Amino acid sequence: VPQGVHHILIGPDHILFLVGLLLLSGTIRQLLVIVTSFTLAHSITLSLAVLNVVNPPAHLVEPAIALSIVCVGADNLLVGNGRDMRAWIALGFGLIHGFGFASVLQAMELPPRDVAWSLFSFNLGVEVGQLMIVAIAALLLTMLRGWSEIAGRRLAVAGSIVVILAGTFWFVERVFFPGGML
Repeated sequence: VPQGVHHILIGPDHILFLVGLLLLSGTIRQLLVIVTSFTLAHSITLSLAVLNVVNPPAHLVEPAIALSIVCVGADNLLVGNGRDMRAWIALGFGLIHGFGFASVLQAMELPPRDVAWSLFSFNLGVEVGQLMIVAIAALLLTMLRGWSEIAGRRLAVAGSIVVILAGTFWFVERVFFPGGML
């Protein structure tokens, strides 16, 4: 559990993806559907990868995670006419993020007899960390929107631009500078 919490809390890409999804969330129901979609999706691919059913290479997964962040920010800026695709985005890209989570667990080289328990506890830790982030972000966004709806909208636009820029940076870094630019 602690390793799962640690991974989500030190993973700025996963945090930014989640926060990007939440920038426009309006109701508790929307928030729950988005978070549940992401959880369901990444739990599936985390399990499939750790159990060696499907195991895409990290040099494809990591840039795809970065692109998912760009897509979330872009969708926030382009959303219109009441169209809300964030739950579907969370579900689709959650599948990719699950492979990213799996690479961390696989690097631990677990004994075969401990795989099921390790998978369960790591995923539980990821969920605990994720819920901490979601709770803090949702609280701050709700407080800001309660204070000023205009400020909330401006934050959503500015935050979405930051999400796009960070995702683009990580994509370029992961494709062209796999060892890191900095």
